[in-house]
Amino acid sequence: MQVAIFDFDGTIYKKETFQLMMNHLKHHPTMEGYDAFYRSIVPIYAAYKIKLYPESWMKAHLMKKYLQTFAGMSDKEIFHFFAEVKDEVMHELNEQVVERLEEHAANDVYTMVVSGAFTSFLNATIADLPFDRRIGTEIPFKNSILPKRFPLKHMQGKQKTTAIHEALKHRKVDWENSYAYGDSFSDIEFMHLVGNPVAVDPDERLQLHAKHNGWEVIQQKEREKVQ
Repeated sequence: MQVAIFDFDGTIYKKETFQLMMNHLKHHPTMEGYDAFYRSIVPIYAAYKIKLYPESWMKAHLMKKYLQTFAGMSDKEIFHFFAEVKDEVMHELNEQVVERLEEHAANDVYTMVVSGAFTSFLNATIADLPFDRRIGTEIPFKNSILPKRFPLKHMQGKQKTTAIHEALKHRKVDWENSYAYGDSFSDIEFMHLVGNPVAVDPDERLQLHAKHNGWEVIQQKEREKVQ
């Protein structure tokens, strides 16, 4: 079995979902708590900017602070909140990468998206895309309610690779003839699982790595500027 693994932010989706979720919370007509949330993340971001902590630490803590805004809400309520931005997400998809996804699906390749975004967010916004499996950061509901205090395991870096292997552990995968799409050097580990890695609008480190290893590179942003 061949697989095609896709990162989400910057790969399938052109932008960053965290910024989208922040804006949605800020301007939502009924949700409260944005000001308190924003105040709580300023010291986290500041600590990252002065290099006290790595980017992975910063992202994990920002995600948890964001989720704390929804404490006491049900899984259905949070799903509905995310679903409200579905049209905006679908409007900002990377068309060339979506074409690759649809091509893989048509050829019976097992397709997966693996993202740091909340799994509920992925389920609410991109259910129409032909993914066989959507893997993201799981929201730790208890009896279908998000408690006030909770642990959060942010899906990033090596955790993505672990999640991929766990999802495929009962399947015989032809890794050499499989595909992986990512935009960041942090995606490098799962991209090395396959024989056909593709860098999508890569950051500088991934660009250099892709060039050194002869990987395919998709430059969607440059084409848009030319047009």
